Amino acid sequence: MTDYTSAKAVFESYLDNYDRENDKVRLKIVHTYGVVEQSSEIAERMGLSDEDVFLARIIALLHDIGRFEQLKRYDSFLPDTMDHAAYGVKVLFREGMIRRFLTEDRWDAVIETAIAKHSDFALEGIDDEKTLLHARIIRDADKLDNCRVKLEDPLETFMGAEAAEIGAAKITAKIRRDALGEKSILSSDRVTLMDYWISYLAYFYDLNFRESLDIAEENDYVHRLIHRISYTEPETANTMAELEYHLTEYVRHAKRTE
Repeated sequence: MTDYTSAKAVFESYLDNYDRENDKVRLKIVHTYGVVEQSSEIAERMGLSDEDVFLARIIALLHDIGRFEQLKRYDSFLPDTMDHAAYGVKVLFREGMIRRFLTEDRWDAVIETAIAKHSDFALEGIDDEKTLLHARIIRDADKLDNCRVKLEDPLETFMGAEAAEIGAAKITAKIRRDALGEKSILSSDRVTLMDYWISYLAYFYDLNFRESLDIAEENDYVHRLIHRISYTEPETANTMAELEYHLTEYVRHAKRTE
């Protein structure tokens, strides 16, 4: 089995083990296919080979497979409940489920590493060029579709709060410094609801390819995300106006990863 359509059928069968009516499960199913689309778009814009486009799609299809068990057990996306990437690698490669998706094993190392590292705070420790390429693609595609998620899905589903409550919260000093300093936000540093919201906006700083930044710019993601919420806390409102400027300039001018 080496075609995407067959692999997708296996994935759909796997999803039958979970409650598709659960809002969080539904979110992750839609997200998975959104990441497939984004991975394909990035790979095609980069002019990659048919093999690499296919690999990008398969990695995207499987990248969050561990999320569904996390939701079944804990009804939570929080990393302290389960390392969903590590669990996905365990199910696919330690328990052998990868062979249900692909009969050949020649891409296993690339797929395993890309999935294992897709949600790491920083991408490190990869020397192989092809593996690094795909690890970067899945991270970018994941973040780009997360922009769609943050715009379309109820804030209560992924934030646990309504817009008014989020916009009334303060931003802690470290989160403000990191966001305005063009740094990604460490999960453990987040304290307030606004810290969590800003951590999603800081995803733009971690995009690897100019093609990914182009997609973000074409979709006006910075402006649309920031203005999804009204900021009623004065210091928060000022910071968000400043952050919008920084992020807009970054997305517009940041260079491609070599």
